[in-house]
Parts: sequence; structure tokens; C-alpha cells
Amino acid sequence: MQDPNTFYKQELEAHQLEVKSLYKKLTSLSFARISVFIATGIGVYFAFSNLQIAIGIAIVGIVAFIYLLSKYTDLKYQHNLKKALVAINEEELKIASGDFKGRDEGLQFQDPNHAFSLDVDLFGKGSFFQFINRTATEEGTKYLVKELTANNIEGINSRQEAIKELAGKPKWRQHFSAVASLIQTETPASKITDWLKEHKSFLPKSMRFIPLAFTIGSGIILFLGIFEIISFLFLVFWLLLGSGISGVYLKRINDLAANTDQVKDTFKQYASLLEQMETENFSSKLLRGKQEYIQQEEKKASLIFKEFSKHIDALDNRNNLISTIFGNGFLLIDIRNSYQIEQWIAQYKTTVSHWFEVVSFFDAYNTLGNYTFNQPDFVFPEIVKEKIVIKAKNLGHPLLDKNKRVTSDLNINDQQFFIVTGANMAGKSTFLRTVSLHIVMANVGLPICATSSIYNPIKLITSMRTSDSLTDDSSYFFSELTRLKFIVDALQDDSYFIILDEILKGTNSTDKAIGSRKFVEKLVSKNATGIIATHDLSLCEIEKELDEVKNYYFDAEIINDELFFDYKLKHGICQNMNASFLLKKMEII
Repeated sequence: MQDPNTFYKQELEAHQLEVKSLYKKLTSLSFARISVFIATGIGVYFAFSNLQIAIGIAIVGIVAFIYLLSKYTDLKYQHNLKKALVAINEEELKIASGDFKGRDEGLQFQDPNHAFSLDVDLFGKGSFFQFINRTATEEGTKYLVKELTANNIEGINSRQEAIKELAGKPKWRQHFSAVASLIQTETPASKITDWLKEHKSFLPKSMRFIPLAFTIGSGIILFLGIFEIISFLFLVFWLLLGSGISGVYLKRINDLAANTDQVKDTFKQYASLLEQMETENFSSKLLRGKQEYIQQEEKKASLIFKEFSKHIDALDNRNNLISTIFGNGFLLIDIRNSYQIEQWIAQYKTTVSHWFEVVSFFDAYNTLGNYTFNQPDFVFPEIVKEKIVIKAKNLGHPLLDKNKRVTSDLNINDQQFFIVTGANMAGKSTFLRTVSLHIVMANVGLPICATSSIYNPIKLITSMRTSDSLTDDSSYFFSELTRLKFIVDALQDDSYFIILDEILKGTNSTDKAIGSRKFVEKLVSKNATGIIATHDLSLCEIEKELDEVKNYYFDAEIINDELFFDYKLKHGICQNMNASFLLKKMEII
């Protein structure tokens, strides 16, 4: 099994050397271009008396300069790509050391009305999203968020297979991410697809032939003019005629050019990403299906994107004044290029959004594959259809330092409900989030932090964090009741694993005890499965009355006037509480 940090260090060193080598080559090419430019100028100057030699020197110099410029552009891209790979490996080593809390927190994705995302630290500082996210595109990030929050229990084995395969392709994943990171989009992919779908063609079908016919006519008239068969004034008239025809569509061509100018770089870079997906060999059903989707046209998607980029580049050349005057006057070049773009849009406008979606899928799944590669000790749950819901050994929280992480075994069956008691800071809330992340990660198709796990897929719903809302004029207690009502209503339509942390905190202790007991009894009557953490030991009495309810606890011990926790889940009821001890220890009372 490949050690992730060793791999990242080796890749970092290799790419750093390549960056240095490419920089030297770029410097040499820059010097060569300047030399060719100066030499050409000097040569033309001294040979100016002989026009043929001067023109020959100029042509050779221009060709050499363009060649060197092309080489420079290609090397510049490779240099930027290698720098991106250096940054990727540096970032991985930084995150592996525990330094990840300065990364994007994904706060824009927090949703208090979601079934679980707010409660399990899915987004925010120190969150699971902040730790695993490696997406390089905005659409890829959204796709990742959709996967994490989907509560999708179908097709888990297929997702596991795809993630395992991508985890085994670290170099391919990094190259894909590096290329994706170079995409500088002025317009999001969603807006591009909207524009393509909404675009109304303005050029008639006859424009497929008219520019060609006009170009041939221009060639004939120019030939006749050179040999003085017709007057050069006729050539001027023909130029004005061509400019007039182009002028009829000028405003709409300008609008088209403005839109294409914003998307050309996106299509160039996405073509590179599509090409990577097309040329890689995949074996998992899910990845192969996505790959086949972008190859179902008569040409590969990458070639179709490149074709569009060429059409856009051709239209973009209209910014050259000489090209605009003579190109439109004699060749109707803007009309020809615009017609090609419109024909491309008409043919592929509905397909482009699906190809963008495939790129977003791979961007998101690269993150999942990367996470799996980084956690070689984690295991993929065995997916079963049995009475067991979770049977995990040494289950721990994936974001805790593995050298300090304390794990516990968990065995909970369908329609069982655990009541977990424990002292303050003994580990109840961390355990609830650990179980929650097991379910979330298993449903996504990720490996989980355990030595083994048998899992019967189930959706997750939680009530662990509730806040009042001044803007909605709702009290804390009302917000909590609203959340509990949300859970009860959800159970009408589907089965969920319910996780509750100290419910009904907004009322007095007696009322809370009665209400909590009745709520747990209601959930059990609905054949619900789940866990509730509480400080209220009276709630543990339910175990005596209902076979589905089991008591567990986290312990705390006071030894030599010091508080000790083992953070291990045990069967039974907690007997040691520590609030009074802590108040005295901190000299609050």
C-alpha cells in the first residue's frame, strides 16, 4: 500500500525540478525571440536597397518569430501546469500535518433546514468539507456538496467501486486537478449552458454558401482588376458591397462575439479535461458510463469543444482593423465565422450541459478518490440487507488525530434506539457526530474510520444544534419543536437513522424529562432507529419497558482531585456526573 505522504514528497520534488527546467527553457526562448526580432530588423535595414532580399529576410524572420512564439506559448502552459502540480502536493502535505482550517469552509452551503448538514459539522471551520474538498471548479464543488448532502442510499456499491478506482490513480487525479485549476472562467458553466440554449440564430441558411460565393467573386474581380480587364473602381464597389452585407448583421455579430469572448477560454480548458477523461482506461461501471457518455457523438467531446474554440478564435480575429475591413469586404469573414458558431450551437446546445456535468462529476469524485488515497487505514463498509444497521469495530471520528483518536465498537440493529448518558466532556457529542459521519460517508461511497464495518444503508436525520431566530421571531424552544416536528414528518415518508442530542433544552427539567420520554416512545412506536444523548438519567428507565431501547454511556472518573475520561462507549447508565466538580475546580463556586 502506497504511503500518501511519501508519494506527495516524491511528486513535489519531481515537479519542482521540472518547473526549474521549464523556466530555463522559457528564458532561452524569450532571448531567442528578441534575437530573431532584432536580427530581422537589422537584416531588412541593410538589405533594403535590394527589395527581394529584404522581403525574403522579413518572411524568414516572421516565420521564425511565430514558431518561437508558438513554442513559448506551449512551454508557458506546461510551466503553469507543473507549478499547479507543485501547489497541489504542497497543499496535501500541509493538510496531512493538520493545517487545513484556513481553506474554504463552504459556509454558503450551510442549510439549517437540511436533514443533517448543520449538525454534523459538514460545513464550516474544521468541517469535513473543509478537510476533504479538492475540487478545482465551481461546478465541481457544487457537485461534491450535492453528493455529501444527498442522503442517497441507492447505488453505494457502484460509487465505492468508482472511488476505489480513482484512489488508485493519484497521478491522473492530480493532472486532472492541475488542468482544471488553470481554468479562468469569466462566466460560470451554468450561465454558458443557459446562453447556448437561449441563443436565437440570426443568420439564414443561405449564409452557408453566400460567403464562399462572395469570396470566389472577390478573387475573380481582383484577378480582372490586376490585369486591367475591369476598372479598380469596380473593386472598390465590390468592397463596399461586401461591407454593406456584413453591416446588415453587424450588431448581432457584435453581440455574439461579446458572448463567445467570455466563454472561449472555458471551452479550451474543458476540452483538455474531456480529453483526459476520454483517453484514460476505466474499469468501474460508473466511471465507464460517464466516459461513454462523452463519446456518444460522431466525434469525441474534446474534439467538438476544440472545434468550437477554433470558430471562436476565428471570430475573435475581427478585432484586427485591416482584417475587419478587407476580410468583411471581400470574404464576408464575420458572417462565415458567425454562421459556423451558430451551427455548432444549434447542434450541441443541449449536449454541452451534460458534458459540463461529466467534468463536474470527475472533479467531485477526484476529491472522494483523493480522500480515500489519503486514508489507507480506513475501510469500505460491507453493504448488506440484514437486520443490522451498523456493526462497526473501532469506530472513530475521521477528523481527529489518529494518534489521539479513541474508538469504540458500535452494534445497532434495525428499529433499535440507544439512550446514551455521560458526564460533561466525556465524548457523547463527538460520538454522535462519529456515527453521523459513518452514515454520511458510507452513503456517499467513502471508506469510514473503523477497522471493519457492516452497514445496511439508511438515511440520516438529526437534531443536535438548534438556535433561536430574531429575524423569524422564533424562540429557541419553538425552533427546537419545529426541528422535532420536521423529524416526525420525515418518518411518515421514509426510514431514517435519527440522532438527537439533549432535546427540549428550552424548557424546565421536569417538563423536559416528560417530553423527552414521550418523544422517544413515539419514535420507537414508529419503528425508528437511532441514538439520543442526554444528561437525564430518568430517560434510561424506558429500557425496562421497551425491548427496542438500550442504554449506553460514557464514563468519567475523579482520581486524586483530577478528572479523567476514557471516551469509550459502554453498556449501561452513567453514574458519575462532573458539573459540580468542574465548577469547584475552576473556582466558579
